[in-house]
Amino acid sequence: MANNSAHHNLCQKWVENCRRADLEDKTPDQLNKHYRLCAKHFETSMICRTSPYRTVLRDNAIPTIFDLTSHLNNPHSRHRKRIKELSEDEIRTLKQRKIDETSEQEQKHKETNNSNVQSLSAEEGGEEQDEDILPLTLEEKENKEYLKSLFEILILMGKQNIPLDGHEADEIPEGLFTPDNFQALLECRINSGEEVLRKRFEATAVNTLFCSKTQQKQMLEICESCIREETLREVRDSHFFSIITDDVVDIAGEEHLPVLVRFVDESHNLREEFVGFLPFEADAEILAVKFHTTITEKWGLNMEYCRGQAYIVSSGFSSKMKVVASRLLEKYPQAIYTLCSSCALNIWLAKSVPVMGVSVALGTIEELCAFFHRSPQLLLELDNVISVLFQNNEARGNELKEICHSQWTGRHDAFEILVDLLQALVLCLDGINNDTHVRWNNCVAGRAFVLCSAVTDFDFIVTIVVLKNVLSFTRAFGKNLQGQTSDVFFAASSLTAVLHSLNEVMENIEVYHEFWFEEATNLATKLDIQMKLPGKFRRAQQVNLDSQLTSESYYKETLSVPAVEHIIQELKDIFSEQHLKALKCLSLVPSVMGQLKFNTSEEHHADMYRSDLPNPDTLSAELHCWRIKWKHRGKDIELPSTIYEALHLPDIKFFPNVYALLKVLCILPVMKVESERYENGRKRLKAYLRNTLTDQRSSNLALLNINFDIKHDLDLMVDTYIKLYTTKSELPTSNSETIENT
Repeated sequence: MANNSAHHNLCQKWVENCRRADLEDKTPDQLNKHYRLCAKHFETSMICRTSPYRTVLRDNAIPTIFDLTSHLNNPHSRHRKRIKELSEDEIRTLKQRKIDETSEQEQKHKETNNSNVQSLSAEEGGEEQDEDILPLTLEEKENKEYLKSLFEILILMGKQNIPLDGHEADEIPEGLFTPDNFQALLECRINSGEEVLRKRFEATAVNTLFCSKTQQKQMLEICESCIREETLREVRDSHFFSIITDDVVDIAGEEHLPVLVRFVDESHNLREEFVGFLPFEADAEILAVKFHTTITEKWGLNMEYCRGQAYIVSSGFSSKMKVVASRLLEKYPQAIYTLCSSCALNIWLAKSVPVMGVSVALGTIEELCAFFHRSPQLLLELDNVISVLFQNNEARGNELKEICHSQWTGRHDAFEILVDLLQALVLCLDGINNDTHVRWNNCVAGRAFVLCSAVTDFDFIVTIVVLKNVLSFTRAFGKNLQGQTSDVFFAASSLTAVLHSLNEVMENIEVYHEFWFEEATNLATKLDIQMKLPGKFRRAQQVNLDSQLTSESYYKETLSVPAVEHIIQELKDIFSEQHLKALKCLSLVPSVMGQLKFNTSEEHHADMYRSDLPNPDTLSAELHCWRIKWKHRGKDIELPSTIYEALHLPDIKFFPNVYALLKVLCILPVMKVESERYENGRKRLKAYLRNTLTDQRSSNLALLNINFDIKHDLDLMVDTYIKLYTTKSELPTSNSETIENT
């Protein structure tokens, strides 16, 4: 509010100094959008030139240079608006008043910056210090401008995804000095005529590192913190949020968890934003503690407002993230553990099965898909094989071709597709590997050989057939969870039937497994694959001569039984009583109300969110009015079918409790983000990981790259750096680091 008031006052002073009475009733937004003032009306001290190509006014700049008499001698100015002429005393008084006001504004601006620096440094573990505000010396001003240039380069590198390091040491000829990318950009700006940098380094040797690795790291951490804070500020303003992690990724040789937050912004839009990486810990309990500490203490989010948590991880990490979820639920019962809308239920369940063979199979499937998407020629080769195999069923053949051109490994029916495609995949890989026309290079042919060996292993065949059959019971349920709001609502009611079917399978697992194993055996025979036990088990069996275990019983005990047991338990965990209650509240969405003939009872299910409501005592009456509003709507009015549509209704403000409930339901990770433009965080994260080599990834630069459109305050970054890492006694060149003296 204080910033808006200061901006309004500044605009008024501009209009007053320009003698434009016709603009006095214009708002600051109108003035900024439709009117411009030439730079010649400002004192040179009010203009900040950060580069030869960029002119920026200081925050407190006021126009004071006007020629108020030249128009009297200009015959062409007769029709222009008259400007009031001031006496010398009035001009002197006006100038003195502007000088006093400017001085006062500069003092306030410095105080604001100082308070921001102290606030941020306190978050980083520093101590607040009350210091007298002293005017900056010339040396300190130059140092700030220099630091600002360094921050601009780092932000540019982050946004453009330029790695900090340049050439590898073994790439550089002996005796040749080559700067890293950061120093190269710094030298480029100096050579382009940036006076601040040129003045700073005009006496520096050619082989001096202008900004040390330590200083780069410190500055990057500040950049990351300031950029993240812009998003977190919006999250705090929204109050309620959910936490989502994606699969573990490799950042320069270390495992990290990507973390995203979901919240509804001030424009009522559901957003999912990337906020950073967390180092992954092997010990689940330590990981849970560090996860909680980072979110609450380092990032400053109040977990009391967390209403959902979801973790998309592969089987090796699934059990650890379940511990994290359990520990958070113990502290914050309303942080419901859910599925994430971006991951199909069947894929999520398969990833969580604690069987090594399943983990290996999932990795092979991803590699298969990635291999054929390496080039259009490989996909065309696969299309040709599919056409031959499905001559008698062209419709299914064309459908499979279309599926192959998409990222099919994330579909609900991925395992059914794989079983149908397996023969075509094997024949195609064989053809590439044994190509007599040398159409494929050694790299492609070698990869095809490795993949063909993997998919023709009997262990792989049994695994995908068992997964296909077990997950067939959850396929329709999972598809509905990613469907329309009404589909999600009714899916919650069908969970009991799904669990009943799976329990029946478990009770008769011997019969079911017999059918599944027979299907796997027939598929292996069709592909001329030998039926055998895994090598490690065969070797163990040679030691234990009394063992009578057959292939069928082995896979029943090591695959079918644990897979079914795990999926039943996982469904119970992920769809807890609280989660199901929350999904029942989706009857608030008018289209769902309509399908239920407006005979709904949200009060009972919404009780878990009572403390989140602005007026809980009036909830019952408000819900009654909400139902009546839609039940007796006009004939030409359609019922809103999503939470997104309901949140954007013009009269939603008259239903504050309904709005609060919809807002909380919206951020549950199981609910899909209706508009793709607000799901940029995940897409940009995937793009960064896809386009950046593992050893060139940086958690700091990644945040700048993924959130390239978030505004940043260079002055705050500079002030924070000075506050945290420098003292007044330090020389401006203290951060330079000499590599070698020649």
